[in-house]
Amino acid sequence: MKIFDSHTHLNDEAFAGKTQEYIDRAAELDVDEMAIIGSNEEFNIEAIRLAQNYQPLHAVIGWHPEFAKEYNEEQLINQIKLPEVVAIGEIGLDYHWEEDPEPAIQKEILIKQLDVAQQYNMPVSIHCRDAFDDMYQILKNHDMSKSGIIMHSFNGDVKWLNKFLDLGLQISYSGVVSFKNAPEVQESAKNTPLDRLLVETDAPYLTPVPYRGHQNEPGYTRYVVDAIAKIKGVTPDEIAKHTFNNAKRVYNLS
Repeated sequence: MKIFDSHTHLNDEAFAGKTQEYIDRAAELDVDEMAIIGSNEEFNIEAIRLAQNYQPLHAVIGWHPEFAKEYNEEQLINQIKLPEVVAIGEIGLDYHWEEDPEPAIQKEILIKQLDVAQQYNMPVSIHCRDAFDDMYQILKNHDMSKSGIIMHSFNGDVKWLNKFLDLGLQISYSGVVSFKNAPEVQESAKNTPLDRLLVETDAPYLTPVPYRGHQNEPGYTRYVVDAIAKIKGVTPDEIAKHTFNNAKRVYNLS
């Protein structure tokens, strides 16, 4: 079995100085490759550094909506030309916290990064929290079919799932899919086609059962695979195979 953690944060200070240790721990749970996700200048640089120094890692860089006011397009364009960078992300909208930049600024910076992705034919990793309506309209107006879109840690119901599937998105599930109090997410996972499905940890956040309440780590993608397999009534090997191949495809990795 080979598993691809499509969205994790080994560039977070929670893992500082222990990168190889966590890569080795992940390998013991059959997690062989990972996309290291940026969110601002500091985390983008660290994602690239890790991808340059550790073969199983790939960098995804961009400006998270929390850091929209810091967006540097020249830097983004220069960095996505590096061979270790496989996508732009995580970018998106987050209306959950009042202290985040106002929606107008978030939408402006999201659209700018989508424009760069279109220009350079790069896939994108989308962060969307409490903003499905605006996100849907923006993505509907951007034809990303040639490059690809990942909806990271999808937490919507089947209605929203189908709307985003119609736009051609890949749907990624985190440890939330294993939570007893997330029946809508589980129903969405059940209805997500195998060829559009991805798995992730979003580590160090959203730790899946059976380690919920502890710090998450990339190896725990295995438990996301197990949870989805149970929901869909198939084997973990089948989920691992499809999600691994889907991640390689959307990130343009041979």
